Amino acid sequence: MGKIRAGITAGDINGVGLEIILKSFRGHDLFELCTPIVYADIDVMHYHMETLHMGDVSLNTINSEDEAKDAVINVFSNWSDVADFDLGKDRPSGGKFAFESLQRASSAIESKLIDLMITAPLNKNNVGHFGFTGHTGFLADKFGHDALMIMVSKAVKVALVTGHIPISEVASELTEERVFNQIKAFNQSLIGDFGIKEPAIAVLGLNPHAGDGGLIGKEDLEVIAPAIAKAKEDKINAKGPFSADGFFGSKAYLRYDGVLAMYHDQGLIPFKSISFETGVNFTAGLSIVRTSPGHGVAYDIAGQGLASSTSFEEAVRLACEVYARRVGQGATYNW
Repeated sequence: MGKIRAGITAGDINGVGLEIILKSFRGHDLFELCTPIVYADIDVMHYHMETLHMGDVSLNTINSEDEAKDAVINVFSNWSDVADFDLGKDRPSGGKFAFESLQRASSAIESKLIDLMITAPLNKNNVGHFGFTGHTGFLADKFGHDALMIMVSKAVKVALVTGHIPISEVASELTEERVFNQIKAFNQSLIGDFGIKEPAIAVLGLNPHAGDGGLIGKEDLEVIAPAIAKAKEDKINAKGPFSADGFFGSKAYLRYDGVLAMYHDQGLIPFKSISFETGVNFTAGLSIVRTSPGHGVAYDIAGQGLASSTSFEEAVRLACEVYARRVGQGATYNW
């Protein structure tokens, strides 16, 4: 296998996405893992470099992926018009170019011009009118409908049964079949993508105290517990449902290879409390490899040089590791 070609989306150009991309590849060992190709406007890249006083970063403008060079940031700069941007602000241009960058990277990976995709943060508010609410849903429609969001760090891996939906809709979205399918998908990813031979999965309950035997809601007894039982029949080492507060408070997550949460904040609040700067968003269940840093656009610090690139760097490492494992080359980075 030759050098991995890592396609990188620009994200919201008014946020910290381009900053963390530039920082990640500035004199870093990531060039040993991959050849980066960023789908962004070269003038916007230069503006970020100048704002951040990063004149030591090398950019290579390309018109096709075949022109990409090693040890530099290759910029596929062919946007439909000149980008207008306003650092630190929620603007339509942020959504427009985030979506266009994602489309170009998706087309490239479909055509096998790049090997994997790392997406910089976007703002769901200014991309909604394009008909999707985030990266995961868009990529699931193109590369596999059974996408599973897994937040990954060396300390813990947390997957979600439901994602970006209102909390008022969570209970009605939970079915025994859906919970079972997510347990199964999580198990498959832990084995195939992360190289864990016999993963142990902890499944969280929905209600406080995991329902307290049915006193605080019936979903834990009638939906989640039967799904876990079905998973065990399928030879999956799943246990629960566990009360989320006690589970994380007692650090029980350290005894498991993965934790399946029922909804977004149930899983991501403890995950980000444990691994905020190093956490990576990995999308399992796709035919492609896609990762993203575990944080958002961070308008409040955009253009100030304050954004940490650690999560993005970890996203690059994880994407390269999973890709290498999928193509049978093994991997040496221990998650």
